Amino acid sequence: MKKRGFRLKNKTIYTALILLCIVGFWVFENFYTPATYSHDGGTDNSMELPDYFVPSSTTNTVVKHNFYWLSYSEAFEQAEWVAYVLEPSHLTQDDRKRPYFIEDPRVKSKSADWRNYRGSGYDRGHLCPAGDRRFSLNAYNETFYTSNISPQDKDFNAGVWNRLEMQVRYWCKKYGQLYIATGGVLKRGLPVIGDEDVAVPKMYYKIIVRGKPEDLKVLAFLIPHRESTSRLKSFVVPVDRIEQLTGIDFLKNLEDDMESRLEGQVSARDWKF
Repeated sequence: MKKRGFRLKNKTIYTALILLCIVGFWVFENFYTPATYSHDGGTDNSMELPDYFVPSSTTNTVVKHNFYWLSYSEAFEQAEWVAYVLEPSHLTQDDRKRPYFIEDPRVKSKSADWRNYRGSGYDRGHLCPAGDRRFSLNAYNETFYTSNISPQDKDFNAGVWNRLEMQVRYWCKKYGQLYIATGGVLKRGLPVIGDEDVAVPKMYYKIIVRGKPEDLKVLAFLIPHRESTSRLKSFVVPVDRIEQLTGIDFLKNLEDDMESRLEGQVSARDWKF
């Protein structure tokens, strides 16, 4: 009888421990939020964008992090654009531990919870790539705010979109400082994921600018949200095309004649592919 009672007692303890672990894991998964990643002050220099490169915001919700800026769209639960500077010195191979995806503390309406992506079949696709921000722990971690991610098909994210990101790094090493604006084309009727209805864009864009204000070189890409083996050059479009689709005014603070010329042209001859 004593042996049987002992076994029963142990079984009860093991069952209780297993249940405690399950509850603890559930609480961790659903309620744990690590500390924020952006810091005021510190040793890292905050990024600044030239006035001519700051896009308009259709939502009037511009957030300035230390290493990228964005315009958040609550209606689509993601940024309509993310803009940042890329310097050759940024392109390091520093080994960084991937942090948690967390809500952006500077988005007053709260950015989408990362759990919206769980089980959706879509990647948490970075807009400002983590690979462009390895030079600093704070810079790298900032890219894991959910305001900087968008639902991307795995093959697209690892395929043509990744090829474009690598091409941009090549241009940065070759030409020097670049200004980049990127995002998904957001409009009504898009499919959504998660409890917060995070929109899944059907197209993504990227605009790259280099040079001095009086002699700017501009290149824009518009890529359907699916994997493609087509040459990157085949996705080059005028900036005007992206503005028509998004309602965002890029290069809005340039002189009108220069803005019209740069945004209306499709030319890749100043960029080595």
